[in-house]
Amino acid sequence: MPAASDDMPARVVLHRASRADRAELVLGNQASRAYHHPWAEPFTDEAGFDAWLTRSLTGPHVQLVAREAANGQVIGVVNFNEIVGGFFQSAYLGYYGMVHHAGRGLMTEAVGRAVGFAFADLGLHRLEANIQPDNHRSLALVHRLGFRREGYSPRYLRIGGVWRDHERWAVLADEWDDSGWIPGHPGRASS
Repeated sequence: MPAASDDMPARVVLHRASRADRAELVLGNQASRAYHHPWAEPFTDEAGFDAWLTRSLTGPHVQLVAREAANGQVIGVVNFNEIVGGFFQSAYLGYYGMVHHAGRGLMTEAVGRAVGFAFADLGLHRLEANIQPDNHRSLALVHRLGFRREGYSPRYLRIGGVWRDHERWAVLADEWDDSGWIPGHPGRASS
């Protein structure tokens, strides 16, 4: 995964999800259930974890686990879903953080590192994040990272048994500058 700059050490490390992450992710998702509602419904049991992990092994998905560099605790998850190659080279970006690490900027760094990984290592051209209009924290996160709002999709995704409206935000590889996501960097992340 992308390294930190010389003047800003990494607070977050990413790795591809593995079975070793199961217990900590299940517990983190259980503790964060109210925090995630109604924006996301992550797995909260081992069977759900196994299904989530299997998607990355058998389909066009990459699941990353974000951990705090200082102590190794899971701070969240970043997913690239429905990766399409060929002429498209695109994927849908999904992410969520754990409640115990909220408000510290760690997920901004995690998603920023993951986007850099998607462009540099996966060779993608475009990432799209679909976010519910009332999810102000998530909208602010993609805005800080330089994503642009492309549109609005009524009743776009079914979450919690309800078809929910979403805003579409995207960024292209040739627009991306890894320095932009570093908190406090004079690039777009601090604007």
